[in-house]
Amino acid sequence: QAQLVEPGGGLVQAGGSLRLSCVASGRTFSSYTMGWFRQAPGKERVFVAAINWSGAGTYYADSVKGRFAISRDNAKNTVYLQMNSLNPEETDVYYCAANARATPVYPRISEYRYWGQGTPVTVSS
Repeated sequence: QAQLVEPGGGLVQAGGSLRLSCVASGRTFSSYTMGWFRQAPGKERVFVAAINWSGAGTYYADSVKGRFAISRDNAKNTVYLQMNSLNPEETDVYYCAANARATPVYPRISEYRYWGQGTPVTVSS
């Protein structure tokens, strides 16, 4: 079992950058695919990015390709989401999640077993 904590988040101006982090407890972090999702009030939670257990494989939603970068440090049990060129429409609560499946389908939210509490990101215009 894993517990995920996201200490980041915050306020940034449109066009700015922000880095989110997610720290996991437990001994099996390095075996999980890790993902980031976001959710606006009254809307469904949607996939943003994912990274495989080794960090060699990454996958992004089309809306963030070229602007966001996901990475991980297995020695620190931490996954990051670097967000650049943010726009106000990306004001959401961002969640990290862990997928324990051996052959994950990265964007499939139902495959993610463990979730962080979410961290709010506000992009001002």
